Amino acid sequence: MVVLSAFGFGTISILVTFATATGAPVLSLLLWRYALAAVLLAGVAWLAGTRRLSDRAWRLVLVAGLMQAVIAGVSMSALKYIPAGTLGFLFYTYPAWVALIARVMHSEPLTPLRLFALGLSLAGIFVMVGAGEGMTLHPIGVTLALASALLYAAYVPMIGVMQRGLGDAETSAYVSIGAAIFLGIGGTFLGQLTATLHPTAWLSVVGLAVISTVAAFLLFLRGLRVLGPVRTAIVSTVEPFFTSVLGAMLLAQPFTGRSLVGGTLIAVAVVLLQIRPAANGAGRTD
Repeated sequence: MVVLSAFGFGTISILVTFATATGAPVLSLLLWRYALAAVLLAGVAWLAGTRRLSDRAWRLVLVAGLMQAVIAGVSMSALKYIPAGTLGFLFYTYPAWVALIARVMHSEPLTPLRLFALGLSLAGIFVMVGAGEGMTLHPIGVTLALASALLYAAYVPMIGVMQRGLGDAETSAYVSIGAAIFLGIGGTFLGQLTATLHPTAWLSVVGLAVISTVAAFLLFLRGLRVLGPVRTAIVSTVEPFFTSVLGAMLLAQPFTGRSLVGGTLIAVAVVLLQIRPAANGAGRTD
């Protein structure tokens, strides 16, 4: 489920690229993405038996929704200073931060196998994006990228706790509502909101809502319940590999041997995490 959710999240940059090529503002795309996703997820939650708002609804809307919106905004701000590939590498250091947070909070142990898998996954991302190939990195861009990684590292275990006792669709709906509200406020303040989008941009919005949000959120949250934050974060590092493959297929971007080697390292890390799952019950949260 986490691998499939990573595929869904991996489509975000592809769909946003299609939409922004038509002149669509990014904040408008994100607002309509989360607004449509909120409606769809509310429908799924209703079909699943949710008939009234949870007592924790506003906490998810305000806290988780705000963090979702801020993470997206901070990440996009970094792109003004550093390339997307560099941002991808820096952002996907977040599994290391998740592991450290879990160790400090004593919620999950850092076994040698997990540390080795974490190292493999980070090495795979490093190889894939070609970081360190003579690029001069802007300090503001690096700071923003690492800030988004740290925020996401805090967000993953937080959402794992906040979703307890709630359905995956219900949790996702509240988060999407909150993200749409805060993105709407930010977009209004910056003057970047519009409903006048090119048909290609609207198709991208539908894809972002259905594939990158509804399906990805539901799969991610369900996988998080089973694997816990550390294993979920490490498995999620397959996302840049999926993005590279989709970029080659849909945007004619080169798929290099570096991408293949990096993806292989990540795949090995994912497989290692599944060794003797019965003996590794500490990672379960359900």
